[in-house]
Amino acid sequence: MNQLKQFLEHKAYNLRVSSIRMTSNAGSGHPTSCLSAADLVAALFFYAMHFDPKHIDNPDNDRFILSKGHASPILYAVWKELGALTEKDLLTYRHLDSTLEGHPTLRFPYAEAATGSLGIGLSIGAGMSFAARLDKRDFYTYVLLGDSEITEGCIWEAIEIAAYYKLHNLVGVLDCNRLGQSTETIHGYNVDRYKAKFEAFGWKSIVIDGHNMNQIMEALDKARKDTDQPTMIIAKTFKSYGVEQAEDKLSFHGKAFKKEQLPNILKELKQRFSDAASYNGDYKWKPKLPKGKSEKSKTCIDIKLQDPSYKHNEEIPTRKVYGQTLAKLGDVCDRIISLDGEVKNSTFAEIFEAAHPDRFIQCFIAEQNMVGMAVGLNRRGFIPFVSTFGAFFTRAFDQIRMAAIGTANLRLVGSHAGVSIGQDGPSQMALEDISMMRSLPGSIVLYPCDAVSTYKLVHQMLEYTKGISYLRTTRMATPVIYSAHEKFPIGGCKLLRQSTKDKACIIGAGITVFEALKAYELLKNENISVSIIDLYSIKPLDTNTIISVAQKAGNKVITVEDHYLEGGLGQAVLYALRNSDIYIDCLAVNQLPRSGKPEELLALCDIDAHAIIKKVKQLI
Repeated sequence: MNQLKQFLEHKAYNLRVSSIRMTSNAGSGHPTSCLSAADLVAALFFYAMHFDPKHIDNPDNDRFILSKGHASPILYAVWKELGALTEKDLLTYRHLDSTLEGHPTLRFPYAEAATGSLGIGLSIGAGMSFAARLDKRDFYTYVLLGDSEITEGCIWEAIEIAAYYKLHNLVGVLDCNRLGQSTETIHGYNVDRYKAKFEAFGWKSIVIDGHNMNQIMEALDKARKDTDQPTMIIAKTFKSYGVEQAEDKLSFHGKAFKKEQLPNILKELKQRFSDAASYNGDYKWKPKLPKGKSEKSKTCIDIKLQDPSYKHNEEIPTRKVYGQTLAKLGDVCDRIISLDGEVKNSTFAEIFEAAHPDRFIQCFIAEQNMVGMAVGLNRRGFIPFVSTFGAFFTRAFDQIRMAAIGTANLRLVGSHAGVSIGQDGPSQMALEDISMMRSLPGSIVLYPCDAVSTYKLVHQMLEYTKGISYLRTTRMATPVIYSAHEKFPIGGCKLLRQSTKDKACIIGAGITVFEALKAYELLKNENISVSIIDLYSIKPLDTNTIISVAQKAGNKVITVEDHYLEGGLGQAVLYALRNSDIYIDCLAVNQLPRSGKPEELLALCDIDAHAIIKKVKQLI
């Protein structure tokens, strides 16, 4: 045991040296945050974790998430110690052409998740731990947390859900170094306060000296003992441990030591950790390989559903069709998981739950954690569909943004879109969601108007694997207007009305498709012809079809949407047609809405059939 301890202390010394060299060479970074965590990371990788470093895709490997992502140098340094990187590689840290970014992304193949926006790592870890349960695997997930990020609300959402689901295979390691970026952390070194809080939420909590290797190993052993609780190891550490000029001092966060300081700093480290620095390498380390089955879980490829059986003019909410379709997809693909924010009877995720209760995860009113868990599940090979009111995804936008940075394939479904929800009022109305989801790199945004298009587009979401997909659903029932065999490719649209005498082209999506169709009939009675496009795919959109139809309709386009103007359907069309000579006018929710009947609110906000007619007459 003494040889093992010496070996681990030597590895911790190497991690400190590499972290300092990397950041000083880059001229930026967070070396002090690495120095406090070096002993913990050394013990995790070279003592506690069961994994095959030569086969990182082994599904039974234990997982490590660096939630305090600014300490990325220590992640890269540990993989250098494991033989995956060289000293030369480390010196590319923060370079444009390097995968060793300032905060980890999946460009670095050994990172489990993109982190750096503080507070998201524990939710991702909870998702991975849940994935182990679903797959009947024995791997553990370790999450290294900073004590500054512990004040984030999403951390406590994750802490509560992990205790609720008894995720015993989730281990948090809190690097309690007392100092944040600009001030002392909320509890400083009051480790008993942290312990009491974690235990109150149902976690097993262990307080240790984070620079005492024997205590670290003992705590990690306890975390793997049979229990029905997740574990939090609260490690009291010192920021910049080993470098006296910055140790346990403010004003050094995020500051690399200057290159000219390196010789003296490295000399100081060598003297401070003389035994670790002079270690002769007698201990023969071998990784603790996972004991699981090691074969990868099967995937869902080329899933085909029969055409739906909805009848023409049958009225059904698209949100209900989402639940029905997801349940059918779940029948043929056992990798699909439904996560819902305690609104399953509104999003109709309850239909999936009834059919596949073991693959439904109730996340309660904690949308940030829900999205983070979905990322963790996706990283472990599951296909998560995440549902809540579209308005409530706004509070999880940071998690969604980081999921996109981490190239996660999430399927998000936001119900209760726009003012058409009626009397619940503006707090429940999704009016910013299209803009939010369009802004994400690699995302698609879909907005079906009827049951058939919803059915087909949920299927399309399953097949989309290049980023985040978002489906917007409507609260009220809408009539079926499409035949069952219609196809709805991503990036397409449907031309619903067209003649040789069209004066303008009206483009809607979702509920406004029906307002456009009403306007068409009323205008027809006045001998005014217009084209109607259902732009069910808002991102990407079918620019060529829009231009072709508009050019045959007097080069005039009117967009109409149940969403605020900024970043919505109208501005998507405006940008797509920016190089054309087509005139475009946009109807969108133009004021703060209120409670009222759907038809009253559509009229109040100038997005109903009469508003469309008025705008057409103005243009022609």
